[in-house]
Amino acid sequence: MASFSDCVVEPGIVRRASRGDMQAHAVLYRTFSGAVYTLAYRMLKQPALADEILQETFLEVLSKISGYSGDGPLAAWVRRIAVNKCLMHLRSAWNRHGVGLEHGETAPGSGELADSGKPEGFVGQIDARLDLAAALDRLGPVSRTVVWLHDVEGFTHREIAEAMGKTVSFSKSQLARAHDRLQQYLGELSKREDQSCMRALKSC
Repeated sequence: MASFSDCVVEPGIVRRASRGDMQAHAVLYRTFSGAVYTLAYRMLKQPALADEILQETFLEVLSKISGYSGDGPLAAWVRRIAVNKCLMHLRSAWNRHGVGLEHGETAPGSGELADSGKPEGFVGQIDARLDLAAALDRLGPVSRTVVWLHDVEGFTHREIAEAMGKTVSFSKSQLARAHDRLQQYLGELSKREDQSCMRALKSC
């Protein structure tokens, strides 16, 4: 799975890219395209949309690379652009269908919710047991987005809230509910595994 943490570009490449060097542009694309596509696909669940986000992200990256200050990691800057592109698509879909929240979820600002009680990086536990994509498919688009940003990309609740135009309590509630659903999925999986073992023992 492509990760932004693995994306490293030498400063000289960035300087050349900022001057319009096409070869440097190609290096940036090769370095970051996998991570951008992975993020977009996990959040949007549609290959065509992920491709679209990839192209939109790099159009912005290349058009604004000359303004990149270099104060923070380039990977974080590219990731922020990709996340914003994904959220623009999600907000457009939510508005088009007249939904801002998933069914049964708490409205923003309805009160602070305690953290989920699950350890940081809870998705890592899921990934160790089963296909991460299959687990995330069990979630709605809002919860899936929050889980991916928080557990995989390492965003704080405040950063997620700002990116989504919601409150910190909204981000916390989404993560807590998503963790509960994923925990339930793990329980179902363990039960199926136990039943399979019992059948195997009985057939011996």
